[in-house]
Amino acid sequence: MGRVDWRFDAEDVARVRFAFSPLWELVASLRALRAPASHSPHLPWLRAVRPRLASLDLAELFALVPAHGYMADFLTPPPETPLPDFAAELARVRLASPAQAAEEAACVETPDAGSMARFLADPAAGVRRVADTLGAYWELALEEFWPRVHGLLEADVLWRLRRLAAGGARELFADLHPSVHWEGGRLRTATTGEWCHSGDVGGDGLLLVPSVFRWPGIAVMTEPYQSMLVYPARGVGTLWESGPPPAPGALAALIGSTRARLLICLGDPVSTTALARRLSLTPGAVSQHLSVLSGSGLVTRSRLGREVLYRRTPTGDTLVAGS
Repeated sequence: MGRVDWRFDAEDVARVRFAFSPLWELVASLRALRAPASHSPHLPWLRAVRPRLASLDLAELFALVPAHGYMADFLTPPPETPLPDFAAELARVRLASPAQAAEEAACVETPDAGSMARFLADPAAGVRRVADTLGAYWELALEEFWPRVHGLLEADVLWRLRRLAAGGARELFADLHPSVHWEGGRLRTATTGEWCHSGDVGGDGLLLVPSVFRWPGIAVMTEPYQSMLVYPARGVGTLWESGPPPAPGALAALIGSTRARLLICLGDPVSTTALARRLSLTPGAVSQHLSVLSGSGLVTRSRLGREVLYRRTPTGDTLVAGS
């Protein structure tokens, strides 16, 4: 069993920050395709996307991202902003150093020696090919589902920021993952394989990236990359639910069926965009209903970066529970 041991000083703790990564989710989802039994929460997604992928050759990507163990890091560079878009992240993959990509690829244990040999024979061309394949895979497999994934990641980050504000680093890391432990200014994690790392976080501090497709494990990146810890987001088991239950009759009669459905969805913080996609409404319509619910004291709002997240107030919780 490997391990990572990061040392923090006071300034390092102040530089702990969160980010989302659509590219990381996309690359991690390849493992769900390879080993469905190990990623059971994502079976509804797998059933939806598998038929779409019949004409897409994923062999080279599968060689670089095996079902288990190390995968080539150049495919998942740490996010440079809290809310990167997929196009910007994919552009960074295209700019990856062929020499670095080849060095990382050579460390991957894959049963597909042929695809790996093709990549290593011309790493510059290989980087271009896998970037093109990632772009096509995104359009087929994850683009339409990203608002739903993003909404769950938002909720996780907001919850953890509250824990950080309430109890500092110890509270933040207390339940991040069973293999992650905060002890006296050190963050220790157990990793798969035999790879070990010990040293100061340094640089730009630690980047925490919640993930749905990494479930149930964690992943770490260290130098020469930004120090990054990828962990499974809360609520992954609810991600692929088809939607909220029908609005209870009494609640719908009181505030209207659409507002009742919105209120039921707001047990965890959610953005307007995510609500619109989940309920098949326009963002404008969702905003109007949220304004009414907020004015009635049933919904509260908070800001995360440039986005506004909504959730039920205690009064809203009581109304939903009693309906």
